[in-house]
Amino acid sequence: MTSASSAPARPRLLVLRALGLGDLLAGVPALRGLRRAFPGHEIVLALPPGLREAALATGTIDTVFPAEAPGRGVPSLHRWPGPPPDLAVDLHGNGPESHDALAELRPRRLLSYARPEPALDAPPRWRDDEHERARWCRFLAAYGIPADPDDVALPRPAGPSAAPGAVVVHPGADSAARRWPADRYADVVGRLRADGHRVVLTGGPGEDELCTYLADRAGLDRRDVLCGGLPFGELSALVAGAALFLSGDTGPAHLAVAHGTPSVTLFGPVAPHLWGPPPDDRHVALWHPGPPGDPHGTEPDPLLLQITAHQVVAAATRTASPGLSPDGLEAAGHGR
Repeated sequence: MTSASSAPARPRLLVLRALGLGDLLAGVPALRGLRRAFPGHEIVLALPPGLREAALATGTIDTVFPAEAPGRGVPSLHRWPGPPPDLAVDLHGNGPESHDALAELRPRRLLSYARPEPALDAPPRWRDDEHERARWCRFLAAYGIPADPDDVALPRPAGPSAAPGAVVVHPGADSAARRWPADRYADVVGRLRADGHRVVLTGGPGEDELCTYLADRAGLDRRDVLCGGLPFGELSALVAGAALFLSGDTGPAHLAVAHGTPSVTLFGPVAPHLWGPPPDDRHVALWHPGPPGDPHGTEPDPLLLQITAHQVVAAATRTASPGLSPDGLEAAGHGR
């Protein structure tokens, strides 16, 4: 944890959501609801240590408890310092594993989908067809804690953008299923540059080869390739100052929404009504309707591959009017 004490001055509220950047940002409305409901508590968020800066930047928590497990699994919380938390909240999932990990700390009270409190008249029930933000706000509402699923905005970053006014393109994703082909991105980047836009590439750790290939294909200068995993503050400032953010369904797309930066997001295995942006004309979600796929698959999703470079370029020029849909594609300015 960023601060530990054997005798905390305030009661502590521990939230478990040890997932990725997109999960963290999709959880901001619920975290904000908890912050308002428990202003006197020290709110501690258990999540991977690499997301510490991002978590603190949301303004919803006080401290971070480092916790992570491979493959979006449930991490061990046995290193929790001091006495049991006053309240524990499971925002990690709906299975007994995350509930049990929190229960081992013996909190005075524990809120979860897996084992709702017996006194609840209408306990929360998990729904597979529900948007991620709405799911957790409804969960809290069952416990009498109001939260607004559209309350996603983050404070403006303090630092300057490395490329103010640029179109920022993020071609990577954690899984191949959500990774649109690099050649198509190169085509889009080339067309945007031909229209006079400065285009900057970003990429996470391990995506240097992808960014280099795309830059070479599109003729980008190396100064416009910001890969290797920017520190969160720098990435946040870059996205906040962009003219447009273009990517697949990945964490930085949620960051663009949080900063109100116009965005075009390409969806495939997971529909935008489950993970897309809230209603806002600045954000366009591109998706070919069809059966859901595996978001963690090892091959690009067939629905994602149906999106063409022409459709993406058209959408990028229509961010101010998302109702104008590219041919043959569902274009939505919302995701619920």
